[in-house]
Amino acid sequence: MTEPRKTAFNSILKDFAENVGKFYKGADVLAGIRDEDVDVGTTPKTLVMRRDKVKLFRYEPTVKRTVETPVLIVYSLVGRYTIADLQPDRSLVRSLLAEGVNLWLIEWGKLGRAERWLTMDDYVDDYIHEAVHRICRETGHDKVTLLGICQGGVFTTCYAALHPEKVKNLVLTMTPIDFHADIDDPEPSHGLLNIWTRALAPEDIDRMVDALGVIPGELMSLIFSLMTPMQALTKYNVELFDIAGDKDRLMNFLRMEKWLADRQDHPGAAGRQWLKELYHENRLVEGRFELLGRIVDLRAIDVPVLNIFGLDDHIIPATCSKALGGQIGGTDYTEVPFQGVGHVGVLVSSKSQGKLAKSIVEWLQPRDG
Repeated sequence: MTEPRKTAFNSILKDFAENVGKFYKGADVLAGIRDEDVDVGTTPKTLVMRRDKVKLFRYEPTVKRTVETPVLIVYSLVGRYTIADLQPDRSLVRSLLAEGVNLWLIEWGKLGRAERWLTMDDYVDDYIHEAVHRICRETGHDKVTLLGICQGGVFTTCYAALHPEKVKNLVLTMTPIDFHADIDDPEPSHGLLNIWTRALAPEDIDRMVDALGVIPGELMSLIFSLMTPMQALTKYNVELFDIAGDKDRLMNFLRMEKWLADRQDHPGAAGRQWLKELYHENRLVEGRFELLGRIVDLRAIDVPVLNIFGLDDHIIPATCSKALGGQIGGTDYTEVPFQGVGHVGVLVSSKSQGKLAKSIVEWLQPRDG
């Protein structure tokens, strides 16, 4: 064997031996991790109110308050709020508490077929409305700041339009407002979810909801995976293999996988509104979306608005979020774009840690009087 070929062969053997060693080390680390070790949503909080499956929590303060007006986090029905409190060093909740925010949270509970009749009307005008009133009674404030995330941002936007007297400020993160704004987006990877959803036949949506009562969580997980197919294919046999021997990185990976796997069913009636009236017909931005017989008029929102979005978000394109600026009635409107992060990355990526909470608090403080 010539010297160059011998050297190359030895290098291959060395890499193989290192990979085998990495595999066995990773297997030992994995074997020592139990399901209860992969903990998410662990920031201490107190249950204040329960209504059906919906719970209202107050987070325990960790420092002196710098923002007195209560801030209510409203997350999506599509996933679980725990992505906002994934782990101590990747937690919007902990970061806001560390900045002195008076923080509250709505948890929708484990949704299933029993919730099939619930509409967006119920979530906005019943659950959120009751939570806001309870927070005001508990704190002595007459208004709250709403912090809506993704679909939860649509809920809070609707609430602010219908009940402006109860809203001090509106903070939105990764929130779609114009569900057709991506049509003119030049980036081909943006808006794949919008394209797929608009391609659904309305009668097929009706058939699914009528038959199942819900939009299954498993279906939504599959759809999100198909939007990033290479990542879905390689994360268990490439990424996991590379990090398996490093327990800290492995725990980061497993917590994210636990959140991804914990995708609940979406109530059918609300899902029908979400897919047909918003994704298909774009009623919200066109001033035709109704809740409990009232038009949700975005021009009625005259409170300060902070709009945060990721410029590389392939689920909620930035153009769909930015559309809010030209729709509201108020003039105190601020945008904070995050460069180089996607949908979930706005909350949990290393690029956004600390920056997201600081941006929110620095904006809130002068509007807290």
